Amino acid sequence: MNRIDRLMEFVDEILSKKINERDKRMAYVHLYGVAQACALIAKKRNADVELAIIAGLLHDLYTYKRKCDVRHLGTDAIQEVIKNHRFDGPIWLREVLSELKLTTDDETEMICEAIQGGISKDDKTLALENVVNDANIMQFYLSNPTNPQINIDDKRIGDLLSEFGLNI
Repeated sequence: MNRIDRLMEFVDEILSKKINERDKRMAYVHLYGVAQACALIAKKRNADVELAIIAGLLHDLYTYKRKCDVRHLGTDAIQEVIKNHRFDGPIWLREVLSELKLTTDDETEMICEAIQGGISKDDKTLALENVVNDANIMQFYLSNPTNPQINIDDKRIGDLLSEFGLNI
């Protein structure tokens, strides 16, 4: 079994344990959708497709896991998880990736820095960060492009769709 399949099993295990059916569906659609968009964007940009898929699968996993852990504490606790997920998530992900032995130390750092965003000066990590960010935006947009409540950067999604020869 390759490392993406092994990671998918881990993601499925996390999501199946604690999330109600509505949240579970949203989590699966979002994480797997972002991972697929990561593959497409990385392929187009000649970036590392495998690491992009891994980062896409993991980018919000901590949030989904922790929201379930604190749901009984109320809305404020959930909002705190969401607010801090970019910083707390990579700490947890380093432990997970080390335990699962799916990535090298350098790959783990690249994935975690790309997910956290805004800290790397390395070109490959910045490229991965942009792939994950664009894939996240693409997944939200494609999930329902007619929904006016989807708050995305019109210029960014426009540039992204243009990159693929599409129009808003």
